[in-house]
Amino acid sequence: MDELKLSLKITLANTFLMYFKTQSYHWNVEGMFFPLFHDFFGELYQEVYGAVDPLAEEIRALDDYAPMSLDELHSTATVKEDVVRPVLIRDMLENLQQANQEVLDSLNKVFDLATAEKEQGLADFAGSRIDAHKKHAWMIRSSLKKIEE
Repeated sequence: MDELKLSLKITLANTFLMYFKTQSYHWNVEGMFFPLFHDFFGELYQEVYGAVDPLAEEIRALDDYAPMSLDELHSTATVKEDVVRPVLIRDMLENLQQANQEVLDSLNKVFDLATAEKEQGLADFAGSRIDAHKKHAWMIRSSLKKIEE
């Protein structure tokens, strides 16, 4: 059960960092495709943010504590913050593609561990988040193809 709790904390941290990364791109995107990507990033960050509180509540349901500081989130996450401000939309999309994959990887681990621990509700929740992030992956991938043309 301890491994499941840790995996949930990693997933929460990854989700939060992906949310913030996406929102910062929403705020800072520029260029000819500004309206399109401003809206795209806005819809994406809102959807991802919608999973933050339920993830924390799943941790609490397992009788553990959700992170209490940004430092704790950073130390737990596998998603990395940008070290330089991305200027190109392609760079933003590539960064989100990587962040989304980290979230997917952590969700898959939660799903496997929840299934092994017979935590069916948590497995169902993780499964629905996996589906959401697979859709995000498809949309980001498709957007990158148009940017490269």
